[in-house]
Amino acid sequence: MDFHPDPELEAFREEVRTFLREKLPADLAHLSIGMFSPGEAIRRWQKILHDHGWAAPSWGKQHGGTGWSVEQKLIFDEECVVAGAPTQDGFGQNLLGPVLNEFATPEQWQAHVPPTLRGERLWCQGFSEPGSGSDLASLRTRAERRGGNYVVNGQKIWTSYAHRADWIFLLVRTDPEAKKQAGISFLLADMKTPGITVRPIISIDGHHHLNEVFFDEVEVPAGNLIGAEGMGWGITKFLLNNEHATTADLPNLKMLLRKMKELAIERRIGTTRLIDRSEVALQIAAFDTELRAMAMMVSRTAAMHGDQGHFAHAFGSMLKIRATDLQQRMSVFVVELLGDGGAAAAPAPGAEYSAEMFFRRAATIYGGSSEVQRGIVAKLMFGL
Repeated sequence: MDFHPDPELEAFREEVRTFLREKLPADLAHLSIGMFSPGEAIRRWQKILHDHGWAAPSWGKQHGGTGWSVEQKLIFDEECVVAGAPTQDGFGQNLLGPVLNEFATPEQWQAHVPPTLRGERLWCQGFSEPGSGSDLASLRTRAERRGGNYVVNGQKIWTSYAHRADWIFLLVRTDPEAKKQAGISFLLADMKTPGITVRPIISIDGHHHLNEVFFDEVEVPAGNLIGAEGMGWGITKFLLNNEHATTADLPNLKMLLRKMKELAIERRIGTTRLIDRSEVALQIAAFDTELRAMAMMVSRTAAMHGDQGHFAHAFGSMLKIRATDLQQRMSVFVVELLGDGGAAAAPAPGAEYSAEMFFRRAATIYGGSSEVQRGIVAKLMFGL
């Protein structure tokens, strides 16, 4: 394997840096809290990216994307994090977008994808329910066909950014008599539809990321069904493969590694810099090595396609397990390097890293817990 820098990728990195210097408005930079940006910042930044032809960095050109390689996408993400650019809408970009590209009718694609790429439509994901988190197939939200509509009743929970989303994609049970997976369908709903109620959940990091969403006799046009009735489980497996690839969150982890190195050089115990203590230097070197291995695993997983789909799903689960564990350990170590300051609450200096550490405690749960991912690997790789 050749570890020398690729001149073409280095030229691409400089192109991205130039774009960010010229096109990222100063009032949009460094607004993010951890992985998340204010909704209006996301909308404005998405419009700028769209006008430049970079609206969908992960998509192929045939779907209106950039057609970038995995390496180019990682460079773009990394440079955006360094520049403090707002995040893109991950639900629309990384989860729903590929689903629409794969399963939507031309009419559905035209209705939903262009406004998403222009930043006019933000999305949220309605999957988890009380009692149906990791066991997603046990969901109970019902959608009953009545004429030209589905009437939805039920509740979703842990719905990230439902309070600012324009639309939601959700799993519903359309056939209560079928076995769990076979009776699930995939719907899109406008969040302004009467009967949808959003209630906030304040998480341990002190921020409002999460919500409960209630559906009370919500009428959703039948044309918002993606695929056929009962296809929801298969579509979900396709979607979760994409989610696991993005869960690694490499750009933010690289930023965290840079912060680690800065703190270890700046901070001292007595007259000794932290970086000169062997246990600190060795731990940072170990994280650096793990992160490089993670980047290779992301590239390998993303390159799988076609008849490799069986292994891609297993590799996605392995990536999710390793990446979220690394996120937790790295965020804890940064707080430890901050010493007493690491325990401070906002708005004290360093408090953003304690908030990040608290948020990452959920990383091994959301998107499918580590226990569930290990079960998937055992079944797909070893037939257990």
